[in-house]
Amino acid sequence: MADETLAKAGLYFDELNKIRVLEPEVAQQTSELKDECKEFVDKIRDFHERADHFIQVADNLSAAVESEKMRAIGSRNLIKSMSKQREAQQQQLLALIGEKKLELERLRVQYESLQRTEAEQLEFIEQFIMQK
Repeated sequence: MADETLAKAGLYFDELNKIRVLEPEVAQQTSELKDECKEFVDKIRDFHERADHFIQVADNLSAAVESEKMRAIGSRNLIKSMSKQREAQQQQLLALIGEKKLELERLRVQYESLQRTEAEQLEFIEQFIMQK
């Protein structure tokens, strides 16, 4: 009966026989809520740590990808420049071959001319010797 009178006044006894302002059921729910909140905060903290770790890993991976991308671009540019150099060198060699062919033709014509001149001179010398 004393408990009911105290309950009407908003005072309650807990399991340790201490006077409380909250009903035991409400106090139990509050304690459970407190525990749940602590668990929730711990889970949020753990999630935040995992998210930070994930972001760090993603940033590291992003930096590695960017580095490889720059290296690939550099390699591609080097290959392009080497290809252009080869084309230029090929054009120079083709021009040199053309010049050498022209020089060969000129020297061949000159050689044939000198052979004719030599043949004419030998014939002239033979005719001169024969006449004497």
